[in-house]
Amino acid sequence: MVRIVDSADVADNATIGEGSSVWHLAQVREDAVLGENCIVGRGAYIGTGVHVGNNCKIQNYALVYEPASLADGVFIGPAVVLTNDHFPRAINADGTPKSAHDWEPVGVTIKEGAAIGARSVCVAPVTIGAWATVAAGATVVKDVPDFALVAGVPARQIGWVGKSGVKLELVEGEEDLWRCPVSGALYEVKDSVMKEVKN
Repeated sequence: MVRIVDSADVADNATIGEGSSVWHLAQVREDAVLGENCIVGRGAYIGTGVHVGNNCKIQNYALVYEPASLADGVFIGPAVVLTNDHFPRAINADGTPKSAHDWEPVGVTIKEGAAIGARSVCVAPVTIGAWATVAAGATVVKDVPDFALVAGVPARQIGWVGKSGVKLELVEGEEDLWRCPVSGALYEVKDSVMKEVKN
């Protein structure tokens, strides 16, 4: 069952997957696609043609501008902004109002399981890697690797996180082997790329 509350504004040709909920005052624009079991919180905005995978949470007042693409299991915190313009202006150089034909939207891509903390801003075009975490209040201006933990303005990497979302700990006596303190899962860095060690 899809739940769309009366005060939400969902375009007739938007696609909302089974088990998803769109809450009060949220807006989902034309041609947007939400997968199954998604939650769109109060006052959130999903732009035209935005693609959202399954099991995603888009919290209150988040702004997801087109052409953003969110993979499965992505978390978007309250008041997050995903931008879409290299050179934002209300008017052209000659003073005429900008129209949809006067600029080319660029998007933010967020891969599986990544989490974007409250009030952070992702400045397009950037890609947030799988299972990465962007700390609350960060401003992301360059791509974030898989499993990276980034924070600050501009955001910089301050560690690694596992699939549980907890900061990984370096295994004693190892240079490239990390352990999740919650799950015990092991992760390894090879050529600056973090990957889970499969048993």
